[in-house]
Amino acid sequence: MNLSSLLRRALKGDDIGIVMDGKIIALRPVTVEATDYAMREYGVTADELAGFEKKVHGKIEKERKAGKLREFTGDIEALVAGKSHR
Repeated sequence: MNLSSLLRRALKGDDIGIVMDGKIIALRPVTVEATDYAMREYGVTADELAGFEKKVHGKIEKERKAGKLREFTGDIEALVAGKSHR
């Protein structure tokens, strides 16, 4: 069984747990934090957050143009093996 199939089962509602070092790690869908998380958690203003987003998006675009970023195809096993990229 591979990770993708376990994740698909978790999405369907199956309880999936992986034992590692004597502890169980659960796989289950989670709710993504609200968009105001950074403002609530770190006390940044909307303008500070917008500036940060602009800076990060600029860095991402620069890395993409330099060929340093690859598109994730959805196959985690291939990505880990270094085989999945476009």
